[in-house]
Amino acid sequence: MMGMSKPTARLRLGVLISGGGRTLLNLHELSRQGELPAEVAVVIASRECKGIERAQSAGLDVQLVPYKDFRRPDGQADTAAYSAEIARRLDAARVDLVVQAGFLSLWHIPPQYAGKVMNIHPALLPAFGGKGMYGHHVHEAVLAHGCKVSGCTVHFVTNEYDTGPIIVQRTVPVHDTDSPDDLADRVFEQECLAYPEAIRLFAAGRLKIDGRIVRITDR
Repeated sequence: MMGMSKPTARLRLGVLISGGGRTLLNLHELSRQGELPAEVAVVIASRECKGIERAQSAGLDVQLVPYKDFRRPDGQADTAAYSAEIARRLDAARVDLVVQAGFLSLWHIPPQYAGKVMNIHPALLPAFGGKGMYGHHVHEAVLAHGCKVSGCTVHFVTNEYDTGPIIVQRTVPVHDTDSPDDLADRVFEQECLAYPEAIRLFAAGRLKIDGRIVRITDR
């Protein structure tokens, strides 16, 4: 895959959530303050979660699309139908960039959103990524491996878990006395900086995808 983000005055974001919505609220607040060249056009939740209530309180358009409701006749998850519904709602909201913010349900990225879906992972990919590696599972694994640094990774999403081209990474120290909660708090502080940075670069048309590499151009 090779492409370049095109500069735009103000992005329309589609934010996908499955949890508390803290990342969503950070982006929304930066948008309100004029510190992010983007606005949240739609929020899509894959399950009932605290993030729905928080997004509604912020006056955002929130749509619940439960992953568990999309089943084939044999009872297995119908990922194709779920993915088509997510894409339909993003299209309806005229979204320029999709931002996964703690989104835990699998969906396949359709061609029209290739290079237009970002995710943030609470570790330095490619370490501690893949299926089942999210939230505290990641921080527990980092501590169990005795890592001296951790951090977060913003990457473009492909149809394989946590393997898309890396856009931005930020690091934090890991202390011997850290609990998973301690490390999670420190990483989240950096997530609140890294995600807006990646979105600003996209909005400015400065991200060029060249195979698995994202090159940040001067303009």
